[in-house]
Amino acid sequence: MNGTMTADELVAFAERLSRIAAAGEGISALAACLERTIGVPVAIDDARGRRLAGPTAIAEAWRLPIGDERTVFGTLIVGGENVGHRAAAAVRLAAAVIAPELARLRDGASREQTVWERLLEGAYPDADAARDDARLQGIAPAPQYLAIVLEYEPEGAAGSDGRSPVRSLALESFRNAAGDLGIVERGASLTVLVPISRDADAARARTAAQLFARSVARRRLSGLVHGGMGTVEPLASVRRSAEHARVALAIGRRLFGPGRISLYDELGAYPLLLRGADAPALRAFAARVLAPLRDYDRRHQTELERTLRLYFEVGENVKTAAERLSVHRHTVFYRLRQIAELTSRRLENPHDQLTLRMAVAIDALGDL
Repeated sequence: MNGTMTADELVAFAERLSRIAAAGEGISALAACLERTIGVPVAIDDARGRRLAGPTAIAEAWRLPIGDERTVFGTLIVGGENVGHRAAAAVRLAAAVIAPELARLRDGASREQTVWERLLEGAYPDADAARDDARLQGIAPAPQYLAIVLEYEPEGAAGSDGRSPVRSLALESFRNAAGDLGIVERGASLTVLVPISRDADAARARTAAQLFARSVARRRLSGLVHGGMGTVEPLASVRRSAEHARVALAIGRRLFGPGRISLYDELGAYPLLLRGADAPALRAFAARVLAPLRDYDRRHQTELERTLRLYFEVGENVKTAAERLSVHRHTVFYRLRQIAELTSRRLENPHDQLTLRMAVAIDALGDL
């Protein structure tokens, strides 16, 4: 932006900022107002470097600490290659208005629960109530979230600030542009709430989870990390995702040991066995596991589901299954490979085979 803002323009801008602050619209609204005025990307971090507003990735032109001589409450980050004096005046004015907002958030966090803690407790009656509370805390929530629960067992002493050393690594690994990332730390457990706006966000989170153990190794953290990833849930149902994540953590630690994050959706029958399940839950499980085969059979007039049932029925004897299906045994092998690909489960893996066998058995019982 070229030129210098006139006194009238600065006054008008200050009035807009004041109205936003008085209405309690939060940090994100103040950042957006500044961005519209100077025409370049704007972001705000708190004193710990957590992104409160603005894009996750930003090409920084300059950074302005927000606070006073005694305390820095956060940082105002301005993007763009050509940020002139006109923008500088607006940025400093915005920083003065943002400072008390950041101070209020910092002070309030020490006295009150954060929106993330309340979400994990199921305290909100609906998503609107959660969004209203989030807005007052300067948080821009996503429509859905995916919970990841991490437990770190250090070999030595904990950090001087009492925080888990995997906290900063989790922030780096799971942050994305879909919305604000949530972090709740309770003792040795760290719950990360990953914002999900599209299927691609969930896919990226799963990839990050698979790579997390390597990141821990690269940081040379001395200790063991256990993790579980829940299911994608609407904002007001974040608690359910966290519960699923804890179940995945418990099962994964027992079956696979430390050093990985187990995904609830990939554990198949084990959550049912651990927690118990009623008839509707069992039927839903069977339908979910067999759905890819049924959909493929319907679209391609194939017999993958029937092949899987016969394969189990004849004791995994491919020759006998081929005779019963009136096809060549190579056809059965090919179908079994298709089944593995469509269900993302390997028939030679005992855990995956248990899931498929249970789904077939439950479905055979009909309405129970």
